[in-house]
Amino acid sequence: MEDVQWKAVIESLIFVSESPLSLERIKEVLGEVSKKDVQRLLSELKADYEASQRGFTLEEVAEGFQFRTRPAHAEWIKRLKKTKPPGMSQPALETLAIVAYRQPVVRMDIEKVRGVDSGGVLHTLLEKKLIKIIGKKDVPGKPLVYGTSRKFLEVFGLKDLSELPTLKDLEGLGPPSAEGILPLEEEKAGEEGTKSEEDQEALIDELSSEAPKDTL
Repeated sequence: MEDVQWKAVIESLIFVSESPLSLERIKEVLGEVSKKDVQRLLSELKADYEASQRGFTLEEVAEGFQFRTRPAHAEWIKRLKKTKPPGMSQPALETLAIVAYRQPVVRMDIEKVRGVDSGGVLHTLLEKKLIKIIGKKDVPGKPLVYGTSRKFLEVFGLKDLSELPTLKDLEGLGPPSAEGILPLEEEKAGEEGTKSEEDQEALIDELSSEAPKDTL
């Protein structure tokens, strides 16, 4: 097949994928095309859309590739959808920021920064899949350890955590520590996608029993 045909195939794959499609997954589906060639074809596709000023772009987010509308067209898209984008409360944004910049982090450390109980907000962020439970800390009580999820990267349009902006307001949090973290059963700490949703939901239920649920 010629490049133009491979590009069309890649477009189809990304179009039907419900989440950002990784380079490795595209390579796996295409089979005989090398990883280097897949990268080249993706770069050419992205350049094609930019050059033609299409209404959407090809972006690399959440360690994968996804079609996204241009921010400049947001006003017209809102008119079509006739819905307001979901907002987040200040407590939710504060908690999410702490998890993002301080991960891996336990609830106690989050509450030291915020100065208030954060169990309910954590529960809601877990339900929205913006954060995930990556293990338990190897200390008395074995508290749950939290980190951001691929959904977090997707929602905020980040390729990976290295693209998080530098926020001077969070410098006082200090460096994160991964010492003494026990992986969840059948899952390595921090590994994405290997833990079943049922197991994650069971841990969410465990958290919800500790504090009343807050709303975003």
